[in-house]
Amino acid sequence: MFKKILIANRGEIACRVIKTAQRMGIATVAVYSDADRNALHVKMADEAVHIGPPQANQSYIVIDKIMDAIRQTGAEAVHPGYGFLSENPKFAEALEAAGVAFIGPPKGAIESMGDKITSKKIAQEAGVSTVPGHMGLIEDADEAIRISGQIGYPVMLKASAGGGGKGMRIAWDESEVREGFQASKNEAASSFGDDRMFIEKFVTQPRHIEIQVLCDQHGNGVYLGERECSIQRRNQKVIEEAPSPFLDEATRRAMGEQSLALAHAVGYASAGTVEFIVDGDRNFYFLEMNTRLQVEHPVTELITGVDLVEQMIRVAHGEKLALTQDDIKLNGWAMESRLYAEDPYRGFLPSIGRLTRYRPPTETPDYLPGVTPAAPVVRNDTGVYEGGEISMYYDPMIAKLCTWGPDRAAAIAGMRDALDGFEVEGIGHNLPFLSAVMDHPRFVSGDITTAFVAEEYEGGFVGVDLPQDHLRRIAAACAAMHRVAEIRRTRVSGRMDNHERKVGTDWVVTLGDARFEVQIEADRDGADVTIDGATLRVESDWTPGNQLARVSVGGESVVMKVGKISGGFRIRTRGADLKVHVRTPRQAELAALMPEKLPPDTSKLLLCPMPGLIVRIDVAEGDEVQEGQTLAVVEAMKMENILRAEKKGVVSKVNAAAGDSLAVDDVILEFE
Repeated sequence: MFKKILIANRGEIACRVIKTAQRMGIATVAVYSDADRNALHVKMADEAVHIGPPQANQSYIVIDKIMDAIRQTGAEAVHPGYGFLSENPKFAEALEAAGVAFIGPPKGAIESMGDKITSKKIAQEAGVSTVPGHMGLIEDADEAIRISGQIGYPVMLKASAGGGGKGMRIAWDESEVREGFQASKNEAASSFGDDRMFIEKFVTQPRHIEIQVLCDQHGNGVYLGERECSIQRRNQKVIEEAPSPFLDEATRRAMGEQSLALAHAVGYASAGTVEFIVDGDRNFYFLEMNTRLQVEHPVTELITGVDLVEQMIRVAHGEKLALTQDDIKLNGWAMESRLYAEDPYRGFLPSIGRLTRYRPPTETPDYLPGVTPAAPVVRNDTGVYEGGEISMYYDPMIAKLCTWGPDRAAAIAGMRDALDGFEVEGIGHNLPFLSAVMDHPRFVSGDITTAFVAEEYEGGFVGVDLPQDHLRRIAAACAAMHRVAEIRRTRVSGRMDNHERKVGTDWVVTLGDARFEVQIEADRDGADVTIDGATLRVESDWTPGNQLARVSVGGESVVMKVGKISGGFRIRTRGADLKVHVRTPRQAELAALMPEKLPPDTSKLLLCPMPGLIVRIDVAEGDEVQEGQTLAVVEAMKMENILRAEKKGVVSKVNAAAGDSLAVDDVILEFE
């Protein structure tokens, strides 16, 4: 076995690979840019080598710098993770020339499958079902429009070298093809150094389902079931699960066998993923093959008990697979939620900054990849820590939170609890959205497509309206917590000896528009809270100052993130963000008479929706603009975002120029 491997990546995937290597007794080498000098993967590895400036094209994807790090440390093999150099055949070739093992597939397989046009042709020859589309490269927008008309709208514009949702657009008409084609080319050039484009039919009512394959260098291969990846925003996955709630055994077998046929056709050896689009009748069509480890691989590990990173290392060392297809059994259900540094209230735009608080839920202590779970599991793959920085230079993913249960309902229930207990402060993040999805009736039923986010949050994510019974439980919990805080205040003030008698029993709890009259009778173990005529037993060990409260209300668990505000709490739970006020009846009567503060008027301003770089300004002072017209383009984390006019108007002032770096809500344009 290898004695030392280098991980040519960063963040959570580098940490993930290091964990398995350490368990196997293999020394690890990390590489890092200036921005990652204090990163978690650097701290975890046995050695670390600096490779350059923060920009990936000057550090993580510079082959010569990685090769120099290998020479410095004597690493015998390299695991590329995903992204960066993971699917770069020139990198695999450089490693081979240096006599260093690549913990990934052969160069030829990367070349064949890395180009979406070539891979589609090979898939067709291997008997794999494919989506109708144009197989050749597209030269310009005019040709793209002509081809799109022949295929029939809607169409998907794709970067040939693309991945992670970059360089990808759906177009429903000619104007969207023209605009989206150039934007996709720009993103592809920025992210991959390759702006070649192709077009294929966009399948309506689609599900994104992928098959995990694992092959060795001796012609053996297995498929390890499927992953459902239909919950996406901006064409990038947010929530994955395994298995799919939609597939039957016959479809699973057919997809698995076709995936293996494709892998064998290109001489594949390592872990890889074949992605399919599946329609409502379970017809499936090949999308692409990812010749690397997938972001969402943990859910497959959880339901199969196979450590995919370990298997990749063993295959790269020349070992035969110890598994046959009969050994692969799907056990239980697993969920993965991707925690991103992004603001769901602003269209999921990226957020950067310092993690002033980062407290993941407690992971299951005895769970290890490669072990089949027997009890509920919580797993959190992460590459950050409290006090660390989220940089603008890399992907905004902070962590991958996974849960396993004996069935889908149990996995979802575990995820709800884990999300509620995940504390993140200092940056915008998508925890509220993830929680909202876990409670959404359509998701719970399994009736999902890749259009789920667009259809269910058409106007954008604006938070969650919790049902009345849940609000009632929160009100009861907050009333009991407020009583505990009041008792503490009387003790601190020393106002009287029998402190409990100083605290009243009648309260009014308001949560937004909801209002509850509450009576509390407390004892040493908790409190009986009467609310809406029903008495709920409330028990908790919460103490004032704790930012996480786990409360039993009427026998049901309520997990809340707690912040102090005047006269109550800021409560975040199940995707909702609530200001909860607990007042005496007289205080509540007076509070109802207070005027409501109105937000400032920004209707005549174009504000920067995220931290980013101005790519261009398309208007000048004095220009009259029409609704929907492009005003500016902002780039953040390699994604171009087009800012459009919301209504007709005249530009009175331009406050930014191409090349400027702006913060959230910086004013770009002013209107008359």
